Amino acid sequence: MRPLRLGEWYVEERQEQQRLDEALADLGQVGTGHRHPVIAVGSNASPGQVAHKLTRLGIPAAVPMVPVRVHGIGVGCSGHISPAGYVAGTPYVDPRAETTLVVTWLDSTQLKAVDDTEFPDYRRAILPGDAFAMTMPSGERLGGAYIYFSAHGVLADPATGQPRPGGGDQAEPLAALLAGSARLRELLGTDPATWVRRAGADRAPRERGTLVFGEEGWVLPQTGFLPYVDDASKLRPYDDLPPLDGSLPRRA
Repeated sequence: MRPLRLGEWYVEERQEQQRLDEALADLGQVGTGHRHPVIAVGSNASPGQVAHKLTRLGIPAAVPMVPVRVHGIGVGCSGHISPAGYVAGTPYVDPRAETTLVVTWLDSTQLKAVDDTEFPDYRRAILPGDAFAMTMPSGERLGGAYIYFSAHGVLADPATGQPRPGGGDQAEPLAALLAGSARLRELLGTDPATWVRRAGADRAPRERGTLVFGEEGWVLPQTGFLPYVDDASKLRPYDDLPPLDGSLPRRA
C-alpha cells in the first residue's frame, strides 16, 4: 500500500475528521500540491519564527510543518554573525549523516518572503531525493526539497577540523568561540550575553567578527550544495516532485 501524500493526511486538532488539503481550503489557502517543500534548519524550523516572518508582512501563516528523516545532511554553524547578533545554523553535506529535520510547505508568496529574509547570507538549493533520501513519517520518500545554506561557509572545530555542531542553545558555541580567540573577546566581550548584545546592536562588530572567523582559519567553504543551487525563475511545487520508490539512495 502506497504512503499517503501530505494532502491526504488527517488533521487531528479539528473537531471533525478532515484531510489537510480540505482544512487548507477551508482557510482559503493553497493546497499542499501547489506548495514548495523547504527543509528548515535553525529558526526556520520554529512555528513561531515562521509565523513572525510572515505575519509582520501581512502574509497568512498557515504553513504545514512535518519532521522528515534526511540522509546526507549535517547541521553546523554559519561562518558569519547574523543581524540578531548570534551565529546561525546552516546545513552542510555529510554523506554519513542521518538527521531529523523539519520540512515547511510554503506557498509561492510565503517562499518569496522567506527568501527575502535569507538572502544574501544564504543561498537556496533544491536537493534531489535520489541523492539525499528524505523520508516522511508516512514512509513517503520525497522526490526533492528546497534548502537554504550559508554563503559564508561553515565554522570548523579547531581541534578536529570538522564542522562545529549547530542548532540549539547559543551559549555553548559562542563561549567556545570566545575561548578560542583573544580578538573576539576584545571585540565582543568575554561571555555570550555580551557578544549577542554588542553584535545585535551594531553592524560594525558583526562584520569585524565575521572577518575574525576567517582570519582564525575557522571557516570551511560550502561546496557540497553548489551542484544543486536553484536559480530557476519557476519554483517547483510538491506536485512536480513525485515520490521515489524504496530503492537505496545514491550518496551525495
